[in-house]
Amino acid sequence: MYTCPSPTLLRRLRLTRPAASLAALALGLMTGFGALAGMPMFSQVKADWRSSEAWLLDRSGQPLQELRLDPKVRRTEWVSLDRISPALVAAVVQAEDQRFFDHAGVDWLALGSATLNNLLMQKPRGASTITMQLVSLIDADHKARGVRRNIPEKWDQIQAARNLEETWSKRQVLEAYFNLLPMRGELVGIDATARALFDKRPGGLDPGESILIAALIRSPNAKPADVTRRACALGAQMPGAPDCKTLNRLTHNSLSGRYPISPRANLAPKLASRLLERPGQRLTTTLDLGIQQMAGDILQTQLALLAGRNVQDAAALVLDHASGHVLAYVTRSGPASDSPLSDGILAPRQAGSTLKPFLYALALERRYLTAASLLDDTPLTLATAGGQYAPENYDRLFRGQASLRYALASSLNIPAVATLDLMGEEPFANLLTRLGFSGLTEAGDFYGPALALGSLDVSLWELTNAYRTLANGGLHSPATLLPRPEPARARILGRESSYIIGHILADREARADTFGLESALATRYWSAVKTGTSKDMRDNWSVGYSDRYTVGVWVGNHSGDPMHDVSGISGAAPAWRLIMDRLHGQQTSRAPRPPRTLERHRVQLPGEPPREEWFLPGTAPSAQGWQPALPPARITTPTPGALLTLDPDIPESAQRMHFTARHAPEGSHWELNGQRLDTPDWRPLPGKHRLRLLGPDGQELDSRDITVR
Repeated sequence: MYTCPSPTLLRRLRLTRPAASLAALALGLMTGFGALAGMPMFSQVKADWRSSEAWLLDRSGQPLQELRLDPKVRRTEWVSLDRISPALVAAVVQAEDQRFFDHAGVDWLALGSATLNNLLMQKPRGASTITMQLVSLIDADHKARGVRRNIPEKWDQIQAARNLEETWSKRQVLEAYFNLLPMRGELVGIDATARALFDKRPGGLDPGESILIAALIRSPNAKPADVTRRACALGAQMPGAPDCKTLNRLTHNSLSGRYPISPRANLAPKLASRLLERPGQRLTTTLDLGIQQMAGDILQTQLALLAGRNVQDAAALVLDHASGHVLAYVTRSGPASDSPLSDGILAPRQAGSTLKPFLYALALERRYLTAASLLDDTPLTLATAGGQYAPENYDRLFRGQASLRYALASSLNIPAVATLDLMGEEPFANLLTRLGFSGLTEAGDFYGPALALGSLDVSLWELTNAYRTLANGGLHSPATLLPRPEPARARILGRESSYIIGHILADREARADTFGLESALATRYWSAVKTGTSKDMRDNWSVGYSDRYTVGVWVGNHSGDPMHDVSGISGAAPAWRLIMDRLHGQQTSRAPRPPRTLERHRVQLPGEPPREEWFLPGTAPSAQGWQPALPPARITTPTPGALLTLDPDIPESAQRMHFTARHAPEGSHWELNGQRLDTPDWRPLPGKHRLRLLGPDGQELDSRDITVR
């Protein structure tokens, strides 16, 4: 029995190339390849394959975004053989292995021809079949080491190819070969190659493109002229191939040196950059591809309409009430945007009037006010640490008095500031923190009365989910982009106050004074919505909900540049309305049922038509003995941290300060540095002083520190 020489012995013999080729051929014929080395199964190779891309998927597994995460190599998708153009298969078989479907891994005729060619010392040529090439692609032990293999390496490759075809089908060999082939530059695999060179999927390659790819296999990074020669030679062997002139033009147009690949899906680039972590990852989200596409198209159209008013960026968020699942997460930028890579959903921006519903909900719950309470809409000046604060309404008009319902629905500013002054900043700040607003890093009084008008920076994510809390009757839970059971809900607002606020935000008659009866806020189905515009028209919001969806829209500029004459009703609201309309289609949205504990009474208020109004238990005007809760007493003069300077040109006896307070109960008195004052008038003395306002029972109601120089 003949024993095959070991690879080590063959290396030591240092055979010449012709002799080595004859030895390899002889050994193969005599031994039938002996014991065959083990090779991985097709399923294992496919499972081990990793794309350089990662994919963000929607809730049903549809791709939303393709994102490259491997900077070293470019592999896109594994493509099954039935999705590869037959023209490409034919061209590659013709170029690389014409008897592929007839041999069992090794083409002995080609091997013999190559051996004879080498014996005659002609230009060396190889005889590697597609299967032998595949062996080198899937097993590191068989990869080519150097330009040409020595005899032991070639011998190992031949044995491995025979072994591979004992367990793999021809279709599996071809499929793996096409997906593992290294091509031009960083490109690997037929999908990346077809997309980079021709912006096509492999199934759409025509005969000319197929011939060009086949011509690249032996020398992927060859100069275009060399590739053209190979392509023309190959085309001459194939019926119906383009002529050489056409192939030359195709080669030079395709091998430009830069091979960008357009993402197969490009609906959530910013979100994908945040969530995807590793090449090959396929992350399923809660997003809905159809809703994502629809919301993105609407934002792009709205940006085009507003481009002449210096509006370049927009974002939209769609939430499902019940689960907290994010159905659409869209941020879009116009061509002139200074920051197209910014995420408009997470970026902090001034809230404008969008926080007013939560302010009034708190006032209802604490029984300071009812929906029928009359609020002054007259000029108002408040003392703050930064000086005097005099808020104005958006239209700079004063209405004298307006009920809470009309003040909120018509987004009046002065009643909102007065309501915050009534309750104090700290309770409102605490509520906003519990609702998930992360921008509150200081005590409530730090933000002052402007907190009622949205001086706080919020994100569209935070704001939209806070409105979802209203939609869920005051129950709060985090929104989520990843499928998972909804976490336990926390009771942040009462069902009664949440219902009344929603009822007001859905009342088109109550908002008619500011927005008119027919506006972008007036849907054909039940919905509750609020707009907001920040200072100098830098941010524009529209946030609201139906019986199933909460939708938030922001428009503006990531750079902070002001828009030109764009309000909530003209900027964000049209996009909000279109998104809502598309979400509901032919479906309707039903108004929520009022909690059984609410009371309903007819009211007639000055300047407003008679109506049936909702009241928390015991707060209706006819309730016996009910009085609105008393607001906290507050020192208005001096302002917090007051710093006074004595004027040397004025006699000290003539320099006086008068202390003032709001909502101080009868019997209250002043105390300075621990001494009770008989009057609120004080002659300032140099130094640091502590002023306290005490109630009838001696308890401190408010205090101020004063420094006099």
